[in-house]
Amino acid sequence: MTKHKIAVTLPPSLVARARRAVRAGRADSVSAYVAAALEEKAKLDELAELLAEMLAETGGPLSARERRVADEALGVARRRRRSAA
Repeated sequence: MTKHKIAVTLPPSLVARARRAVRAGRADSVSAYVAAALEEKAKLDELAELLAEMLAETGGPLSARERRVADEALGVARRRRRSAA
């Protein structure tokens, strides 16, 4: 695979996380850690696009009523929302 060297500016906390991952053996290098993170972000973006397409084809997201009926049919207990105090 061809690689391109680029420069990016990151918050210190993210750089520290990447370096910790390398020290812990979870990544071969900071570059490998960043590349893996970008790959995951690209997958999430593609899934979001697919979901948007699917929702457009099926009439959009469920209404509150449709969700309630589906939850009841599936036996899903709805969590009560806490009011902001």
